[in-house]
Amino acid sequence: MKKILTLALITLTTVGCSSTPSPAVSQFSEYTGGQSLGDATSFYWLTERLTQPSRAADYVDMNDYGWYKSDYRWSSGNLREFVREGVQSDLAGGSISYRIHVRFNKDGEAIYQQYRRDSKVLPIKKEQLENYQRESAMLVERVKEQDRSGLELIQGHWDGETLATCTGIDFQKIKFEQTLPDFVVQRLSSVESYVAFLGSTRLTGARVEQLLMLSDGTTDCIERPNLIEK
Repeated sequence: MKKILTLALITLTTVGCSSTPSPAVSQFSEYTGGQSLGDATSFYWLTERLTQPSRAADYVDMNDYGWYKSDYRWSSGNLREFVREGVQSDLAGGSISYRIHVRFNKDGEAIYQQYRRDSKVLPIKKEQLENYQRESAMLVERVKEQDRSGLELIQGHWDGETLATCTGIDFQKIKFEQTLPDFVVQRLSSVESYVAFLGSTRLTGARVEQLLMLSDGTTDCIERPNLIEK
């Protein structure tokens, strides 16, 4: 987990006298996580302000079924806005792009909703809106649980000797806690690869709890989705 502490110092002055600086502290904490379940591989990002969620995002690769990325925004502990963009495979062998944008009031009621599927604008069922809210809560819960276990999302490029992470830190050693298929072990030892995993890092190297994604070395790091306009 990476924590960022922003400290704003506000100094009050009055004419003809001095005053003691009064600090105003705004604390933000950054978390990452992920999981691989069935055909879906998920990356998670979470920003908390003090102890409440402020923003979150996910990227989900569903293999042959498509992919999507989401952006969530909270206010005073309530989900207030949600945007998702993705591509879904259809039965004809093609693909359908879609975009969902929902704003909620403080009581969790949808006050704005738009669902575009290719060139069509469609309604969003109440059950689906409730599902988006549950997904946001589950994201927060899952990431915090992984953080308590000392785990985070790590992405990088491995050439058999060095892991060059997407944050700019290099590690000379990777330790796998899970048993990997032989072809994966052979690929990691002989072919430059992009890797994403749930694990942890130390000065001595990186520990892999769960390998999430393995692909060609030319694959770019997946950035945190930013779909909600400020």
